[in-house]
Amino acid sequence: MATDTERMIVASSRLLENNKSVFVGTGMPMLAASLAQRLHAPGLLTVYEGGGVGGQPEGRLPIQVSESLTFKNGIIVGSMDYVMSLAQAGYIEYGFLGGAEIDPYGNLNTTVIGSWEKPKVRLPGSGGGADIASLCWRTIILMRQDKRKFTPKLNFLTSPGYLNGPGARERSGLPSDTGPYRVVTQLGIYGFPEETRRLTLLQLYEGITVEDVQANSGFEIEVHPDAYTIPDPTEEELCKIHSLDPDGIVLV
Repeated sequence: MATDTERMIVASSRLLENNKSVFVGTGMPMLAASLAQRLHAPGLLTVYEGGGVGGQPEGRLPIQVSESLTFKNGIIVGSMDYVMSLAQAGYIEYGFLGGAEIDPYGNLNTTVIGSWEKPKVRLPGSGGGADIASLCWRTIILMRQDKRKFTPKLNFLTSPGYLNGPGARERSGLPSDTGPYRVVTQLGIYGFPEETRRLTLLQLYEGITVEDVQANSGFEIEVHPDAYTIPDPTEEELCKIHSLDPDGIVLV
């Protein structure tokens, strides 16, 4: 049986389409994008925050998005401001993000737990997160789920989701038709229906129940009437992601 990490990587990889572009983050997003390129989306264009475009790392998994290995087999050795300008110009379809907290509208906190002045935990901050959440057409949020992380109110808003509901992004000046697309956790996959823009369960992993989902959330989660079970990773998918991460940087 696949581990939670393997399930999350494979599930998010399957969301990526051929001949589209994706802003790749460190860790699981790198493996997900690489897996998609090798199995079902050979024309997927990877864009790394450090400036690499089109890279297909070989030999081992890069430890972060600015490592020189992210440029291998690529087409452009750019810079951080260059790749951010690609997103600003509307050229990047998918963006990967994670977070310490997410609220019902897909807003993310990666800055601080507790008050800004006297934090309980100081987190890494935005990096390029707010840019990716604001400018990529479809944001895929990849994070583990529990009651602390799925919270009705963020300690700090770092990266915008749908803010407080339908139309709020556009009223704030963000590009229309952009925003959170899917949230992938160890329990299931969630979307944001146009009529509510609230986090809604779309798919469950085998052996997981709706009760498990609700028990691991600090707010009530809507369940789509057509929610279904996610097929488990295949042997081919599992073998491939382990070959892409032979040192176990992500796959422990």
